[in-house]
Amino acid sequence: MNQSDLLFLVVFLILLSTLTVFVVQFWRSRRRGGGGEGDGRAGWWEGPWDDDDRKR
Repeated sequence: MNQSDLLFLVVFLILLSTLTVFVVQFWRSRRRGGGGEGDGRAGWWEGPWDDDDRKR
């Protein structure tokens, strides 16, 4: 195994672990309900602009 193969393997493992972390975090947030209105927090799809409509 030369240096190029080792570099490819390391980059591949870093990308694979990053993708795995993103998928797990997204899956856990969706299972919890996405932080909906029930626990007082806005969901990940809502921005600060949604607070104006809710207070009226």
